[in-house]
Amino acid sequence: MPPVFAHGRLRLYLLKLLDEAPRHGYEVIRLLEERFEGLYAPSAGTVYPRLAKLEAEGLVRHTIEDGGRKVYAITDAGRAELADRGGELADLEVEIRDSVAALAAEIREDVQGAAGSLRREMRAAAGESRHDEGDPWTAAKEELRRARQEWREQTRRAKDESRRAREDARDARRQAEEAQERARREMQRMAQQVQDHLSGRAGQWPGGVRDGLSDLAGRLGDLLGGTPTPPDPPHAGPGPDPAPDWGRVDPAEDPARALEKLLDKLRDDVRDAARDHGVTPAQLTGARAELAAAAARIDALLRGPGGVA
Repeated sequence: MPPVFAHGRLRLYLLKLLDEAPRHGYEVIRLLEERFEGLYAPSAGTVYPRLAKLEAEGLVRHTIEDGGRKVYAITDAGRAELADRGGELADLEVEIRDSVAALAAEIREDVQGAAGSLRREMRAAAGESRHDEGDPWTAAKEELRRARQEWREQTRRAKDESRRAREDARDARRQAEEAQERARREMQRMAQQVQDHLSGRAGQWPGGVRDGLSDLAGRLGDLLGGTPTPPDPPHAGPGPDPAPDWGRVDPAEDPARALEKLLDKLRDDVRDAARDHGVTPAQLTGARAELAAAAARIDALLRGPGGVA
């Protein structure tokens, strides 16, 4: 079957959809599926890279919703390109209708081919029955009845499988959105915990960094399937810091060197957890979010009061 979109046409159609209204990536995929009457739906691996390229070209921009999802909107430059390619866009609409018709025709041919094979098998079965049975017509009718019943059952199963596939796709999209929201909340919670470590420790950035990295190592170990390292217990009030088991720092050591050792300890712990338990794509995404949040907090700590300017 020829490709649904010719070279560069999907890019143009994405601009058209975003010109209608701002949309997030999953909504764009759903709209394309609707335009093709459920016969075709592009994958996320097809749509998102093209949206990113359009944004790099200045034709679209994105904002972040409260749920953490990117919402894409067309820019004035994108509208100008649409206006310049109005004739090409009209041709594209015709191509989409032709693609839908071609997909439907291909499905009809598949169904007709299956039905033809079924009829041939039924005729062959009826012919064998005439030779083997004393009452050939009764046997042929029984074979025909069984064949029709089997055909109806296969059709029902095909419809059920199609329905389940659509439901699974919807569930996958919902689960991805929920996972994104959970990751956002976890990053906020971790950022708050790191900030809590720093309260009552003005001027003592090495202790705050150490505690934050200790907590991060535990979370990443848990995420990668390892045994998490328990964080230090909260302090009841001002006083000397207890010596933690994780990433012990010598107070007399140069702070910059102590920080390097803490980062080396974090890297070693995470690498050991990944080596022992493996890393899935979902775990990699979670680890990236944890590391990004920790990096932002530690950078703020080092630039704050008592830190390194």
